[in-house]
Amino acid sequence: MHDILSILQKKLHLALAPTFLEVIDEGDQHRGHAGAGHFAVRISSPLFKNKPLVQCHRLVYTALGKDFIGKAIHALRIEIV
Repeated sequence: MHDILSILQKKLHLALAPTFLEVIDEGDQHRGHAGAGHFAVRISSPLFKNKPLVQCHRLVYTALGKDFIGKAIHALRIEIV
C-alpha cells in the first residue's frame, strides 16, 4: 500500500497545493477487505477558503480521480484542518 500512499500524496499536492497534508494508511484497522485500501487524509489548502465542508471534500475526491476511488481505495476518511 506504500505506492498508493505516495500516489495519493502526489495527486493531492498537484491539485490542491496543500499547506498541510497527512495521508495515513488505516488498512490495519479494517481486516477482511482484501485488495482494498482504507486511508485517512488530513489536509489544509488555500483552495478550501470560504467553501463549505462538502465542497472541500468534493475537491479532494476530484483531485484523486474517479478511477482511483473504489478501486485502489475502498474507504477514505477526510479531515479538513
